[in-house]
Amino acid sequence: MARLKTKKRAGLPDRAFAYIDARGRRRLPIHDKAHVRNALARFNQVRFENDAARERARKRLLNAARKYRIVPVGFITGQLESERKHAAAQIRATAIDAAALPTGFVTLLMSDIEGSTGLLRRLGDGYGALLNDVREILRSAIRRAGGSEIDARADEFFAVFERAPAAVETAIAVQQHLDERARRSDAEVRVRIGIHSGRPTLTDVGYIGLAVHTTARVCAAAHGGQIVASAATRAAIGTSPPAGTRFRSLGRHRLRGLAEPEALFQVQGPGLRASFPPPRSERRRRPRRASAQRAGGRPDADQLELPEPPA
Repeated sequence: MARLKTKKRAGLPDRAFAYIDARGRRRLPIHDKAHVRNALARFNQVRFENDAARERARKRLLNAARKYRIVPVGFITGQLESERKHAAAQIRATAIDAAALPTGFVTLLMSDIEGSTGLLRRLGDGYGALLNDVREILRSAIRRAGGSEIDARADEFFAVFERAPAAVETAIAVQQHLDERARRSDAEVRVRIGIHSGRPTLTDVGYIGLAVHTTARVCAAAHGGQIVASAATRAAIGTSPPAGTRFRSLGRHRLRGLAEPEALFQVQGPGLRASFPPPRSERRRRPRRASAQRAGGRPDADQLELPEPPA
């Protein structure tokens, strides 16, 4: 098959290509029968940005094959074999990675992008580049603090730290970098971050248990640009928070799926936004007053009863 000339390629509409990446590069032309056959043969040689992009391209290619009455038996067989190998490799990689994760009392950090659906509608294909930028900011901050990435799925990110202060330092660094990114870009992205400390169970596929569930709920209670920590994390840090960091009590909140109300704290630090709406929760409880206040002393707005720090 003759190579598609640059001028003719430029004159083709976007729908004549199975795959258009986030930078607008058009790949796998499918405007005629010969090129559809060529795209079927070359599909596995293309590096897609993510699984969703690969799946969209695969569907477009199969629709084009149907249009030109091509029965892509070899392509389908190859795809099944490729997926089988990919799944097996993922299982092996997960088991190897899980073996290197810390056990015992750890601190978990979870983040997600606020209003991600609206961003996707507004940015279209450009959302992939934005998501990659956010993930790179998270990964860099986690590496610098000595943490480990657990999972990155859609707009969510999950990491673990052996020490609670390292998780807090990471969260602050992420919000500071995102703020810098917003000043350089027209597409502002707000990420909410939840931090919780506990003893999850480590399996071959990662962490499971109530600590993981609690971390997700703490994250869901936060707003974009905000860092929220649980009482367990606040207790684990004790009287030695990272330099310049304070914890403001948000009171006790009933989070979906948790049996007891959870005491939440907003992490405050240099360059972080300070004012947010109340946490997203089913019901808010006011902080318990310190004994000094009940005795007529000065009320302490940041006082909450905390669990004992780990031994």
